[in-house]
Amino acid sequence: MQSHPNVRAVQDALESADARDGVGAPTTVRLLPDAVHTAAAAAEALGVDVGAIANSLVFDADGVPVLVLTSGAHRVDTVALATRIGVARLRRATPQFVKEHTGQVIGGVAPVGHPHPLRTLVDTALEKYDEIWAAGGVPRAVFPTTYAELLRFTGGTPTDVA
Repeated sequence: MQSHPNVRAVQDALESADARDGVGAPTTVRLLPDAVHTAAAAAEALGVDVGAIANSLVFDADGVPVLVLTSGAHRVDTVALATRIGVARLRRATPQFVKEHTGQVIGGVAPVGHPHPLRTLVDTALEKYDEIWAAGGVPRAVFPTTYAELLRFTGGTPTDVA
């Protein structure tokens, strides 16, 4: 699995950005024993608060992909967020739309490692956690990081998404 092209693409992107984990070491994608398709499942497998899971959610914003990295502790308010980012309609993307724009499947979408950069919004609720866990390109892959690092290596915009 470590040789899965999506995991390699994520690891390569993290290395290119000199991404660091919560203790300042280089960020490394890790494989869990089983797939974790939800924030709750990831939190349980990692032994962390569900809020420390950075869900990578792709939305269709008037036909343009937007990646929202949101705390696993809450849901995105699509109506309010559409207004904040200036789009007429923001809706959850279809699995095909997600795969087309990220090269990854729902449940494993990483903040990086996509064929092309995506507009990225990072939930301000993640800031309260010293360590955040994000998907690593497939549903079994995860990596640790921090809020500041997540903003830096994704080029994301801090946003209230709930």
